[in-house]
Amino acid sequence: MTEYAVLLPGDESKWTAASAEQQAEMYQRHMKFAELLAARGHQITGGNELQASSTARTVTGSLDEVAVTDGPYAEAAEQLTGFYTVVTDDLDDLLKVCGVLAEGGAKVEVRATVVHG
Repeated sequence: MTEYAVLLPGDESKWTAASAEQQAEMYQRHMKFAELLAARGHQITGGNELQASSTARTVTGSLDEVAVTDGPYAEAAEQLTGFYTVVTDDLDDLLKVCGVLAEGGAKVEVRATVVHG
């Protein structure tokens, strides 16, 4: 089985401006996504919604000379808003199920993780 990172980039300002009903609809999509994955034999092994990118800290330098700046590494309209890790033997089906999260024009990025050792 291969582990994949399902990355959820998005425009944080749209989430902030969304009504409670719109936010509830998005959470329902995530529930449907998880239910479909389980029903099709995929396994979610991790993931979470991320706090706003404005709360991020970017670290550069080295152990003894760390520089920390406020905010995300990338200055962009879209930021990483959440992620899942999913173990599966069927990438094609995983991509199909990711369509649940992509409804309404959202984007979902899927990448295999690197196995070391």
